[in-house]
Amino acid sequence: MALTLAEANQVMQAAMDKAREINIKISVAVCDGGGRLMAFNRMDAAIWASAYGSQGKAIASVAFARPSGELAERAGSPIIQGIAAAEGGHMIPSQGAVPIIRNGVVEGACGVGGGTAQQDEDCARAGVAKL
Repeated sequence: MALTLAEANQVMQAAMDKAREINIKISVAVCDGGGRLMAFNRMDAAIWASAYGSQGKAIASVAFARPSGELAERAGSPIIQGIAAAEGGHMIPSQGAVPIIRNGVVEGACGVGGGTAQQDEDCARAGVAKL
């Protein structure tokens, strides 16, 4: 079963709810299993760069089927750099996104930008937990 738009919006809303709870302003991006954007929102007063960060982290998370923060240590490695280049340079291997995995299948990812790296990941996890 593929991630639906309704589910992507549910994940996005839950991530923003978590951001409000911890008093930060974020952008949140939900992509499908191929790394293509399904849902996006930038909260009022969120920094503009968070729009790019949230999407890039979501792409990295779905590409490697793991939280994007687990890629940070290897971000400069030839394999990560090569895949990022082949993907078009949009991938950001930095903490703040988690994959959406159901029945062992990667269906998408939720990426967040705008807070600290840990706050971003916490919001992304809260979003995915709503599924």
